[in-house]
Amino acid sequence: QVQLVESGGGSVQAGGSLRLSCAASGDTYGSYCLAWFRQAPGKEREGVAATDSDGTTTYADSVKGRFTISLDNVNNTENTLYLQMNSLKPEDTAMYYCGIYRAAVGMCTVRRNPSLIDVWGQGTQVTVSS
Repeated sequence: QVQLVESGGGSVQAGGSLRLSCAASGDTYGSYCLAWFRQAPGKEREGVAATDSDGTTTYADSVKGRFTISLDNVNNTENTLYLQMNSLKPEDTAMYYCGIYRAAVGMCTVRRNPSLIDVWGQGTQVTVSS
């Protein structure tokens, strides 16, 4: 069973930067997709960025050019997922979650239905003030 633990959230002013981390432990053998989602109060959870075990990445249009997802693949039982967030805007304010699901090569997408994510982390809050 994979476990995910996020960290790195906080409060920043618009234009600032934050780096989120998601420590993934457990069995991640095979092809999988790791993704960052966010959920603002009163809104549905939405995909922000995703990466597969081969390093292919996808982004939501709202964060392209500002956010970068990366994966430090130490081994098949210990990985760290990152989300570097630059030029932050007030509308980026949300609880950020990392999630993982099994996916065939080429099938990792940021548009994954949140109900189809296998494992979620507990979330980390990001607040951007204007």
